[in-house]
Amino acid sequence: MFNKIALSTLAVSAFALPAAAGVYVNVEANQGWSGEDYQGALLETHVGYENALGDSASWYIQGGPAVSFPDDAEQVGAASGKVGIGVDVTKKLSVYGELAAITPEGLELEGLGVGAKTGFKYKF
Repeated sequence: MFNKIALSTLAVSAFALPAAAGVYVNVEANQGWSGEDYQGALLETHVGYENALGDSASWYIQGGPAVSFPDDAEQVGAASGKVGIGVDVTKKLSVYGELAAITPEGLELEGLGVGAKTGFKYKF
């Protein structure tokens, strides 16, 4: 199982494109562990759109199919999406936020799975 995930991740990473103004493709693979116990992976293949908000901010929206590769279980398909914003505070400091959602089909979720991420980036 791990070999399939590792090979899939490497193959898909070769096709990942950086986001630019307009339409883009974003392929993302996330793996999870609990201690030393491997839980599985989620592969999201999104088409998105991003655009500027004035001179110092940008936003994006993306979505598409997602495939879960749980350890020792069958692959499960779902739909996922993300929306986010980034704002330049200074020339070197920016902040960002993202909301993500995934459908529950076969993922042992009791409803729509939702997550949020915030952070900052400092450029040297």
